[in-house]
Amino acid sequence: MAVPAEAASPVQIYRVYYDSPGKDTRSNASLNGEWVQLFNTSTSSKNLKGVKLRDKTGYTYTFGTFTIKGRKSVYVHTGKGSNSATQRYWGRSQYVWNNTGDTAYLLYPSGSVADKCSWGSSGSSKYC
Repeated sequence: MAVPAEAASPVQIYRVYYDSPGKDTRSNASLNGEWVQLFNTSTSSKNLKGVKLRDKTGYTYTFGTFTIKGRKSVYVHTGKGSNSATQRYWGRSQYVWNNTGDTAYLLYPSGSVADKCSWGSSGSSKYC
């Protein structure tokens, strides 16, 4: 008996901007130039509480109480800022995404992979 494939997550990694513009000075503006865009492909809102965004190293951002509206994006920035319906902030003082290649994982609260996106050492962003 074949095991049914897991349905694709309605919330997916759409783009990763892993090499922030300019020199990597670790200023908050530079840290916030590094981000991951998640997109809700569904027409209905999705609760992301407990969903995690993680890199290969294990640096992990966990969503608190947060709902993404249908057919909308949310950007998760590495640095500090004020969270809103479309912008979330990790609050880190170090970069997360490696310019030389990395993988972004979107994980369900159970730990299973909802989506992932990998890139190599060229360019500054990746559409997934």
